[in-house]
Amino acid sequence: MSSESAISDNRAVLLTIDVGNTQTHIGAFDGAELVEHWRFATEREATGDQLAATIHDLLALRGIGFDRIDGEAVSSVVPPLVSEYRQMFARYLEREALIVGPGTKTGMPILMDNPRELGADRLVNAVAGYDRVRDACVIVDFGTAITYDAVSAAGEYLGGIISPGIEISLEALTSRAAKLPRIDIGAPRMLIGKTTEASIQSGVVHGFAAQVDGICARLRAELGDVTTIATGGLASVIVDFTESIDVVDELLTLKGLRLVYERNR
Repeated sequence: MSSESAISDNRAVLLTIDVGNTQTHIGAFDGAELVEHWRFATEREATGDQLAATIHDLLALRGIGFDRIDGEAVSSVVPPLVSEYRQMFARYLEREALIVGPGTKTGMPILMDNPRELGADRLVNAVAGYDRVRDACVIVDFGTAITYDAVSAAGEYLGGIISPGIEISLEALTSRAAKLPRIDIGAPRMLIGKTTEASIQSGVVHGFAAQVDGICARLRAELGDVTTIATGGLASVIVDFTESIDVVDELLTLKGLRLVYERNR
């Protein structure tokens, strides 16, 4: 991505913000092109002013001021921060931001018993995944939880699967087993670990890779041939050890937010 050349002029940008339980991911779009993106830790107690300062400083690293933003789209799984983002945009940009939620136009029918239960990030992922392949697909998001979202060939959101995420599992393991150390998540060098750290690393990576392959196999048995798309901050660590993932796109949620914004202009 040639972000420095892409944002060197004074063209307006669309700001997309995906607020996760662990990290917040921000993207700046020039038209359909994602020209820059950043991640920072989600702080549930952050105020609108603190969020404005953080985002202002990140944008400034690439020479983008608030005056260059001509639209914004936000998805959040942290309810207290929704109102803070609303207040931030109202105060500093003097307009109402698009917050993805019930009533937002996405162009995707939601075939759940209660569509309001569907998380904004999962819906946005489904929109982006279907836009990419224009056919039946499953989006596997490696976030705080690992989610599997199924979309039909007709572009309908069918439902999904939720399992505990990698970091949650590691925290549970080390908090309940006093002698097991915390480790950084990375690719194991071998299947059979020769140290405690290597054994945990192998168990986490190969274990979650096997989970992904097993669930995707069952989804294909039920849905037929579908394209599987992996996203999320830890996707790149696990996908290399899977056999069932067709596409990796760690920027899928930001791209979905742009699509949803365009459909609500």
